[in-house]
Amino acid sequence: MAAKAALKRPTRKLHVRKGDTVEVIRGDDAGKRGKVLQVFPAKGRIVVEGVNIQKRHTRPTRTNPQGGVIEKPGPIDSSKVMLVCPGCDKPSRYRRQRSADGDLVRVCVRCGKMID
Repeated sequence: MAAKAALKRPTRKLHVRKGDTVEVIRGDDAGKRGKVLQVFPAKGRIVVEGVNIQKRHTRPTRTNPQGGVIEKPGPIDSSKVMLVCPGCDKPSRYRRQRSADGDLVRVCVRCGKMID
């Protein structure tokens, strides 16, 4: 049983990065836009601000003497979001192209502008 626990899940390359603006396309929060706060490639999940808000009830502590309900965004599957192009301001796919200096950059399929 211990041998199974030692196996690692292979990391996947996600189509979004931390700091990208994305739009949710499936689920309860469909249509909402937000910035990617965290990325978990091993699980294929991301945290988007203002999406999948979870409430946690906390008791009063020394650091938080009031206690109460804390709301924070929870992770969602990365397949449920699309990257929003800053040029055309619509959710779209992207392709990777080489720039003039030889670096790979993300380019919007819709309008052809660079995303990075």
